[in-house]
Amino acid sequence: MFMQAGFALVETGLIRAKNASHTMSMNFMVYGLGMLGFFICGFAFMCGGLNGTAIGGPVTLGGTPTLNSMFTVGSAINGDHGWGLLGTTGFFLSGSGYDAAAIVLFLFMMVFMDTTATIVTGACAERWSFKSFFIFSIIIGGFIYPVFGCWVWGGGWLAQLGYRMGLGHGAVDYAGSGVVHLQGGALALITAYLIGPRIGKYGKDGKVNPILPHDIPMVQLGTFILAFGWFGFNAGSSLAGGDGRIGIVAVNTMIAGMSATVFGVLYMWMRYGKPDPSMMCNSMLAGLVAITSPCAFVTPVGAFIIGAVAGVLVVVSVMFFDKIKVDDPVGAISVHGVNGAWGLIAVGLFSDGSYGAGWNGVGATEYLGTTGAALKGVTGLFYGDSKQLVAQAVEVVVGAGWNILVGGLAFVIIGKVLGSNRVSAAVEIAGLDVPEMGMPGYPEFIEPRSPEEVPATEIAAAKAAIPSLATST
Repeated sequence: MFMQAGFALVETGLIRAKNASHTMSMNFMVYGLGMLGFFICGFAFMCGGLNGTAIGGPVTLGGTPTLNSMFTVGSAINGDHGWGLLGTTGFFLSGSGYDAAAIVLFLFMMVFMDTTATIVTGACAERWSFKSFFIFSIIIGGFIYPVFGCWVWGGGWLAQLGYRMGLGHGAVDYAGSGVVHLQGGALALITAYLIGPRIGKYGKDGKVNPILPHDIPMVQLGTFILAFGWFGFNAGSSLAGGDGRIGIVAVNTMIAGMSATVFGVLYMWMRYGKPDPSMMCNSMLAGLVAITSPCAFVTPVGAFIIGAVAGVLVVVSVMFFDKIKVDDPVGAISVHGVNGAWGLIAVGLFSDGSYGAGWNGVGATEYLGTTGAALKGVTGLFYGDSKQLVAQAVEVVVGAGWNILVGGLAFVIIGKVLGSNRVSAAVEIAGLDVPEMGMPGYPEFIEPRSPEEVPATEIAAAKAAIPSLATST
């Protein structure tokens, strides 16, 4: 939960001071808004059928199998009720959801969901209407996130690809490179594309004009908070302190963050001449995102390699999205989306088979075609199982596709209902703090400017630079 503070500091530090109150407020309110949607129906959609599957459920937390109803298609196999699509118990944590273990599971799952929701606030920062943000965040928590979460973590069809189709252990996503980060990154991509770039970010000649962050120390502090929170994110996903693997998970998390930071800085230094503190932070976060799925299944050397790739990949990705004019003020698409995908693929490459026996219901029968290997854990391509990589690739494609299509549709509909997802050009130029929130972030250092004080010529120039603003009010 404290990772919310880290996200708030990172995102707010990376934008301009005139929008600090607005960006910090989005990071603050997304906690309540996402939770509202998750409480009403999101948790039920995601986890409401866990105990009715071959995967398990809150019984691992010492509870009774109360979350036991899921909407499925097809015939039952291996103790399930068919291909799982959507849980149907636990709405408002009532009825079957009013159980101690189920409620503890809600507590844990909720903060994972909120990470996904807050990723979007960074990508759309400095021009997103607070009203649009308000509605969209509830939809993420209530529907978009939990449906895909059900497919992977709720005993749904992606988790069933192993014992139903022989694709390794099915989609394996230990702490959420896919469920949390790929989803957030994909939503960030489609919303940033639809809302358009910030005024002044790109010139008419196609030149990228850097918009400098206002507080780098804030960004670096937020990054350290996130790095610390990741031990709860990853090691906490064992759901059992007595699981001896928890130490390996924690150390792998630390090592991947380290190698990503070092290799990201070295790449920036060699490629652009300076180490760049903001990209230093994004490199560390990229490594942490990438190790989130494979952390329990790989060796420390594997974690080092995964992090090193992520540290360079995030820099290349940020530059790529700038070139195609998708304006992402904090690099959320690259940190979470691109490296979330890399983390999933890494499971299918580097998992060494030493952990994960029985994962997603696989292990009760022979595995890898070897007699006596039934209890072998999750195994990647480099250790003998090419099919696990296929299952991971399926999760990448489905996760990106679901969020881009459904998230994009929801965003468009909200924009139509409200008139626009974006603030007016005058508000954007003046700064969102006072017009949107009623209070500047730094009143002693920045003289607030009302939208009425913005010259008409400046507004006209802004609309001419970004065609989509021509009809903005």
